[in-house]
Order: sequence, then C-alpha cells, then structure tokens
Amino acid sequence: MTVTEVEDLQYVGVFRPAAEPSLGWGVIGTGWIAERFVAGTLSYTPQRIVAVGSRSAERSAAFAARRGVEHSYGSYSALIGDPAVDAVYIGVTADQHLPLALEVIAAGKPVLVEKPFALTAAEASDIRAAARAAGVFAMEAMWTRYLPQSDAIRMLLRQGALGEVEVVAADHGQVLADDPTSRLVNPALGGGALLDLGVYPLAFTSELLGTPASIIATGDVLASGVDGTVAMLLTYAGSTAHATLSTSIRVHTPTVAAISGTAARIEIDSPFYMPTRFVLIGPSYGTEPMLRWQDQSGIAAHEGLSYQATALARFVSEGRTESPIHGLDESVAILSTIDAARAQLTADLVRTNDRTRQFGRPDRPDQAPGLLCIHLMFTRCGWCTATGRLD
Repeated sequence: MTVTEVEDLQYVGVFRPAAEPSLGWGVIGTGWIAERFVAGTLSYTPQRIVAVGSRSAERSAAFAARRGVEHSYGSYSALIGDPAVDAVYIGVTADQHLPLALEVIAAGKPVLVEKPFALTAAEASDIRAAARAAGVFAMEAMWTRYLPQSDAIRMLLRQGALGEVEVVAADHGQVLADDPTSRLVNPALGGGALLDLGVYPLAFTSELLGTPASIIATGDVLASGVDGTVAMLLTYAGSTAHATLSTSIRVHTPTVAAISGTAARIEIDSPFYMPTRFVLIGPSYGTEPMLRWQDQSGIAAHEGLSYQATALARFVSEGRTESPIHGLDESVAILSTIDAARAQLTADLVRTNDRTRQFGRPDRPDQAPGLLCIHLMFTRCGWCTATGRLD
C-alpha cells in the first residue's frame, strides 16, 4: 500500500457499483431516509428498486410514482413476499426494526436495517440470533463505514501511519427537538440524541478502539423522557486509549472527528459521517499536513447512502451472512454502550422490563409505580411533571 493508493480513493472507493451484481430491492418505508436511500441508490448504482411498502397504500403508491418503482404495497408483509424482491431495506422508525427484520429473515431474504439497528442491545441480539440461525444476511445501515474516506482511513491505520491510537474524539449535534410531535422526542419510537445521532460517533470509535470497558455519561433529559444532549468518556481494557464523544438533538455542534496516534493524527472535516475530507498531520504542532484527502467522487451528502447497497450486493454475492466491516456483534455492542449511557442519564427511571417503558413513557405512568426522577440533577421527565412525582 502506498500514499498514491490512498489518494486514488478520492475518486472511487473500494465499493465500486459497476463491479457488483444488481439486486432487486424492496424498500420498507416512505419517509425522509427511505427517499434518500432510494435516490442515491438509483442515481449511482446499478441496484434496482423494484418495490416499496408502507402501511398506507396511498403513500406507497405516491412514493413509487415519484421514484419510478414498479410495485407498491399497502403492507410490509406483501412487499417481503414479493418474489421480485431479492433484498430488503428497512427504513422505518426503530421500534419497528426488530419485528420487520425477523419477518424478512424468516422469508430468507438479505436485510439492511436502518440505524440504530434496534431500540436496545437485547433487541439487536434477537435479530443477530435469528439471522445466524437461518443463515440469512443481515446488516446495520451504518453507511459511513462504506464511504471512500473510511476506506482510506482503514488503509492508513493498516499501514501504521498513526502509530498507536490513543485518543478518539467525535461529536454529532443537530437542532431536531423543536417539534414536540417528532419521532425524535418520542421514546416509544426510539427518539433521543444517542439512538439517532450518537450512534455515528459511537460507531466511528468502535471501529478504532472496540467495545469500551467503562462508560461515563452525563447530559440532560427532555420533558418527553428522551436524552437531549449527552457527553461520554469511554475507556478500554488493557489500553491507555480513550474516547471523548458528544451528541445532541438540541444544538448544532461542529460534527467533526479526530484520531490521535503516537505518530500522527487524522482530522476529519464536518460532517464527518458523510462524504467529506480529512488531513493526516504529524505529531508536532505547527506542521503541515502530510496528506490532504478530499472525496472527489461527485457523490455528496446523503447520496452516500448508495455505498451500503453496493456493499451488501458484494457481500451477498460472496456468500457472506454479515458485513466483514460492521458485523452483527459490533451492532449489538454499540447498542450496549448506548443502553449503558442512557441508563446513567435515567438511572432512577429504569425499573421495568417493558422495553417501551425502560427509558420513560410519560403516557403510561400507571405501569411504573414508585419511580423517582433524579436524572443526575437534570431536567425532570414528562412522567414526573404529569403526575407531580418529583424528586
């Protein structure tokens, strides 16, 4: 491997659309992320979108008409059963990921599940177990892993260009909590900063350092019961390395990332999880970058979602049952970290095994008698406000 090889990835990544077999995709969901997945995939790959499914036949038909999709369905099961569908992308809210993924797996079809993979690590474990038992391909749609910049960074790490990685820093914050009706502030739908945005810096760090041995999390909880802003310090067994991460749905943050090693560091420009640019800099202050890398593929922003469709087509053609770059064990481990961080923020609310109540459901206080709202001295939740049960 040479610097030239890394530089060449500015123009085309490891996952080259024309080189992979074309699959017939069924898309579950007609919302914002499904629109962008379909738009990017149709524009930049030979993958075919053959069907779209929604709980509303009208929405499904309208989506199909906009995107030139041949088949539209008013039920998810009908889409999954369509013999023209080779693989399924699940692009609905996280509370539906587990049952839909299990149904796709039972049908024997490869499945790409939008991030977060599930609401909790336990749910993700159920998907993993079903996929492995059936020998069916399953993958989380952690699309950043398949972008050319990620290919280039992996090359540099394999080369040892950074030395030993000691510090990782990343953040992701957007203003998304203003609408009280949004799924992003609804705990039952998988709302909150950690599940929607924090999964990006956590996945970025996971690839570099693995699963943390200790997690310290602090932040605030919104009135609805979801986490608004979270800061985390992660440390690792048998290592001096650590990660400092933050995420927010209340404020817009720089959304950059850095990997600091004993020999050099990489600084990734904003937004670090989309097609972007980075520099490789020596260990001393004031030195010029040793490498300036910028994505020049012409695939921008969420068009980059198309890379994961190309990757899945390759992996399936190779006879794999999960991604070698972002496997199911890692998807489960990342959600375990999110579970732990959320539990620290809402430690005195976690008193029930009902998965939709774990982190606060202000509409069902009757199922959680005797709870107190401490929230590490942050904002009281909607349940406590509604019932007058304050700390």
